[in-house]
Amino acid sequence: MPQVEGGADIYATFRWSQKLLFDNGRFSVDIPFRFPYFVNPLPKVFMKREKIQLTVNSGFSKEVLLQGTSHPLKEKGRQGDKLSFLHEAVVENWSSKDFNFSYSVYSADLSGGVLVQPATLRDYDDRDSFCIFLLPGSGNRKVFRKAVVFIVDTSGSMQGKPLENVKDAVSSALSELVQGDYFNIITFNDELHSFSSCLEQVNEKAIASATDWMNSNFVAEGGTDIMHSLSEAMALLSSVHDALPQIYLMTDGSVDDEHNICQTMKTEIINKGSKSPRISTFGLGSHCNHYFLRMLASIGKGHYDAALETASIESRILKWFGRASSTIVANISIDAITCLDDFEVDSEYIPDISAKSPFCVSGKYHGKFPDTVIAKGYLADMKEISIELKVQHLKEIPLDKVLATQQISLLTSKAWLSADKQLERKVIKLSIQNSVPSEYTEMVLLQTNLDKADAKQKVKQKLKGRKGPDEARIPLHGLKLGFGDRDATRRNLTTGFGDERPPEKSVIMRKASGCCSQLADCFCCMCCIKACNRMNDQCAIVLAQICAALSCLGCYECCSEVCCGGSES
Repeated sequence: MPQVEGGADIYATFRWSQKLLFDNGRFSVDIPFRFPYFVNPLPKVFMKREKIQLTVNSGFSKEVLLQGTSHPLKEKGRQGDKLSFLHEAVVENWSSKDFNFSYSVYSADLSGGVLVQPATLRDYDDRDSFCIFLLPGSGNRKVFRKAVVFIVDTSGSMQGKPLENVKDAVSSALSELVQGDYFNIITFNDELHSFSSCLEQVNEKAIASATDWMNSNFVAEGGTDIMHSLSEAMALLSSVHDALPQIYLMTDGSVDDEHNICQTMKTEIINKGSKSPRISTFGLGSHCNHYFLRMLASIGKGHYDAALETASIESRILKWFGRASSTIVANISIDAITCLDDFEVDSEYIPDISAKSPFCVSGKYHGKFPDTVIAKGYLADMKEISIELKVQHLKEIPLDKVLATQQISLLTSKAWLSADKQLERKVIKLSIQNSVPSEYTEMVLLQTNLDKADAKQKVKQKLKGRKGPDEARIPLHGLKLGFGDRDATRRNLTTGFGDERPPEKSVIMRKASGCCSQLADCFCCMCCIKACNRMNDQCAIVLAQICAALSCLGCYECCSEVCCGGSES
């Protein structure tokens, strides 16, 4: 931010995209809206006005119900599936809490629709876009009986908190299984270990034995062999006929044969047809190949999720397991495929419908969608169900923006598997078109100091790719996941989480922070600022000299400990 003169008005506009959360039939969104105390003007004569304007385009013709909000909102209008709310008030202090809003769509049964949008001149693809979505509804649909196999990575890199959190999550997931379900647990590193030689029926004794087995066998050591464990799980589930077979793979590593794993599992699933096991994948940390895991889940009609911080592992695994294990409609087919000239789905296969998450499939098409589309599938009692979906032609909702992140992730997974340069170029165009980072593009912070007189000329230079004399471009890092770190996996490095530092860096940080932070901890930043505002020039000079002397002494002590390691030579 440039230096701001006193009394000046500051206007800031922020734009971003984030995914709505769905839990217990409610959609919710949390938006940062918390202002620290020191941004409030000290004199009370300045009037502070707070305004929130919210528009909800639900995409449903059903009734939308407001469930909760952190700030008082007044409904200003309701027209079909579009609602508008407003909050405007004079406040003593800016908001001290984030803005939260949640709503539900009233429906006793499965409901949904089809959103279509014509291509524009700036689109990377000349085909039109579509999105088919379904909500599970509030009705108590029967969930499929399950035969589940948990596959847990116990390689050396999982030691400590990651493996402990995974063990706790699997124990909680076992307690959510019901009578009539089957289960088994496989751990893998260089070797493979199974809780049982066959699938066990769910009962208190079996779950207690499995918990004891995990306490003894969840030991982090050795390498990473994913293929062997997947093959063993497929063999265990091959004899299942009266339940939906499901595989849950959890790993923090990247292996050499990932392409072969995807192709092998794809062949197995095609051969087994509708009774093939669903494969859900969960990535831990940044060393694993998240695009491989996403692709494997897409091939297996399962669910993918990840945790990049150790604190979120257990909660995210339980939510992931809840979505994947609550199938109410399986083997979905869409009749629109036969009506269109060209119909391409972003995901590899159409997934099942879960009772705990919305169903959403997007893609591209050529042709004309009918007024209604029929989605068919099979319920837990193997009866066929048909769901009629009304087609809506969008004008106000920017469908391309809504779907951009999902499409970039799925297309990147396809490009990784097929090594297709044309798909990579599609991802690049989609990324640039929607200003969403991808693995094949870079995002930079562009800082400019423009005079109004030559602003137009500088903008033209930027559009042509030329860097102006007053521009500074700063690359933004940490926006990519990458395609896995096989070298880190082979060496069993455990620093694949954003909340951990490599050991050698941690030592330096502890040494450097100890001497400099103790003095700073004694002062309140706000008090310091207020005190400095009332200080005359002579006092400020003396204080600056004292601080400089103290910092030199602190840096001397820090450098002597870090560089010399405490030696007396």
